[in-house]
Amino acid sequence: MHLSMWTYPWDVQDQGLERLVADLRDRAGLNTVSLATSYHAGRFLQPRSPHQKAYFPEDGTVYFEPDEALWADREIKPLKARNVDERGDMLKALTDARAQTGMKVSCWTVCLHNTRLGMEHPDHVTRNAFGNPNYYNLCPSSPAARAYVTTLVQDVSTRYRPDMIELESPNFMGFAHEYHHEKDGVGLNAEDDFLLSLCFCDHCMARAGAAGVNAKGARETVGRFIAEMCAREIPEKQFPDFPEAGLDAFNAHEDLRAYLAWRSEPVTSLIAEIREAAHPETKVVLIDLADGWLGGVELEEAAGACDGVILCCYCMEPQAMSALFEKARGIVGPEKFLGVGLRVFYPEMENGDDLAERAQAAIAAGADGVNFYNYGLIPEKRLDWVRTATDRLA
Repeated sequence: MHLSMWTYPWDVQDQGLERLVADLRDRAGLNTVSLATSYHAGRFLQPRSPHQKAYFPEDGTVYFEPDEALWADREIKPLKARNVDERGDMLKALTDARAQTGMKVSCWTVCLHNTRLGMEHPDHVTRNAFGNPNYYNLCPSSPAARAYVTTLVQDVSTRYRPDMIELESPNFMGFAHEYHHEKDGVGLNAEDDFLLSLCFCDHCMARAGAAGVNAKGARETVGRFIAEMCAREIPEKQFPDFPEAGLDAFNAHEDLRAYLAWRSEPVTSLIAEIREAAHPETKVVLIDLADGWLGGVELEEAAGACDGVILCCYCMEPQAMSALFEKARGIVGPEKFLGVGLRVFYPEMENGDDLAERAQAAIAAGADGVNFYNYGLIPEKRLDWVRTATDRLA
């Protein structure tokens, strides 16, 4: 069974490789480390670090040594984090030590969520119905953005041969909570956020048009909805069955409904291209949410394009998780990997029993493994919560 913990390179550097293995393998009962190898900006409270209780990583960098020859003709290129030169290549350290530690290595790879690259390449980011850029989200319809992600995975998988690559954000992203110091005086509801997230960049318009979709009509419809939302005194729900009805919530708007159905095409085809570019011995899986359709992910198609999916079930109760994974297993089929992502956060989890109950619910309903979040963000004693979960799964 796949049992892993999402981990940052600076966590390994702060604790040391020997301590990391003792914590994850011996104390928590895990057999894999999922290391961030491409990541975005943030501010992290690091309760266990002896050096840095608050940490601000560089925005949009990679935590490995890129092969310059692979990137020579790419319009969008990665930036190696200073951390790698200053404190060492932790991906190399972990992959080199696999025979000694017995721990597999998975590359937690952020794909299109990259504000630094978005600012440098504004022609390749998602844009709303008014043409305004979302700098934090490279667009999956952009050929240059697609080449960036596929080369990224090709590079890391061929040079380091990780056991698995976990793809985060190879899709369209939401509007809220994706940037820094966001301001919203309107009080956006869920459908407002969704409408503002829909991309109508030149790449999407051309790609959808080539597929026979009236992208212009969809853009006009969404632009009208956004304008009306901005004019209201207080927020008002326009689609009563959103998001429960999925795409069908928009059935009354033919062009928009067709455009929303089309959005899965650039996402699915990008995932397939990533899988093709990766080393054949490295598994490629998608990290997604239960409502991934909001970002253009069609679960059956996405899982079919790679080796499986990890569904993050933050804030979900065990009964809901059981239903989700029974359904997901039926969708992705028996041969594909199906994992669950759980946060070891309080008060989302109050103790090890809470965590174990949710992990058991997912596994009993068809999941193949568990990823726990996150090694450096939780107090040391919560590793024992993870051990409670892994012992029960054993």
